[in-house]
Amino acid sequence: MNRIRFTRCLALLAALATGLAPAFAQAQAYPAKTVKIIVPFPPGGAIDALARLLSQKMSESWGQPVVVENRPGAGGIIGTDAGAKGAPDGYTLTMGAVSTHAINAGLYKKLPYDPVKDFAAVAPVAIVPNLLVVNPSLGVSTVAELIALARSKPGQLSYASAGAGTTLHISCELFKSMTKVDILHVPYKGSGPAVADVIGGQVPIMCDSITSSQPHIRSGKLKVLAITSAARSSTMPQVPTLAESGVPGYEMHPWFGLFAPAGTPAAVVGKLNAEVARILALPDVRERLFAIGAEPMSANPEQFSAMVRADVDKWGKLVRAAGISAD
Repeated sequence: MNRIRFTRCLALLAALATGLAPAFAQAQAYPAKTVKIIVPFPPGGAIDALARLLSQKMSESWGQPVVVENRPGAGGIIGTDAGAKGAPDGYTLTMGAVSTHAINAGLYKKLPYDPVKDFAAVAPVAIVPNLLVVNPSLGVSTVAELIALARSKPGQLSYASAGAGTTLHISCELFKSMTKVDILHVPYKGSGPAVADVIGGQVPIMCDSITSSQPHIRSGKLKVLAITSAARSSTMPQVPTLAESGVPGYEMHPWFGLFAPAGTPAAVVGKLNAEVARILALPDVRERLFAIGAEPMSANPEQFSAMVRADVDKWGKLVRAAGISAD
């Protein structure tokens, strides 16, 4: 009997090895050609900067081109949908965000993609907080002053965003909801043009990523009032949180991460996850992340997938409770 069992075990192990061999071979051969990372927003924002940093380091490591393709529009839906419909072979990746892979599920009644079922979560990359900024000509220096001004002029002030459903939109909508102020939303196709109009004075208020706002704050073209995260940023410790500034309980902590189409071989996903972890541990990369106000994240594909599912539920409940809609 023992000999029979032993023989069966050997046969089972051989079958497993035979089944796993193609996957391991595919992972070892990957990448054998150009890899594309779709960024569902225009150049210039935090998500674009992170994708280009990854693409540069991947290209150097693999000896294969890794290109970034910006496909903006509809709050990140157009590019994200394109990523979901890519071939599940690891050569089409998507740089996603909490907006594209969690918030949009609550904002829109019908999405052309399912943020959980249509993607393989590869790896989180970084958290990049948003800032509440204003044009200096608005004449406010604190969150309390902005709230007072907005309440004195209901419906007369406006804020810019990078588009409906982005964290920039949700950050300001949460601010409106929690402070009971009436400020008009003016959506743009990306952070770049939105910031330009805030600097130009066409729209006086914005919730923008720390990445794109920092240079304009230093130059005096924008005035920062608060940060959206639960804790102050190590890159701008002098900036108070919104919770500290009279909006208790306020928190918006935007994350960015890498995704592949559902069905991408687990061995390829694992290789990509390890590559992202390697890149984020590089001293020069950590310095560059710090320079744009980003904090690196680390998780395996299973942990990242669980985080995405939890955020779909969390932000869906919050969006519905606040009555926020992009439709």
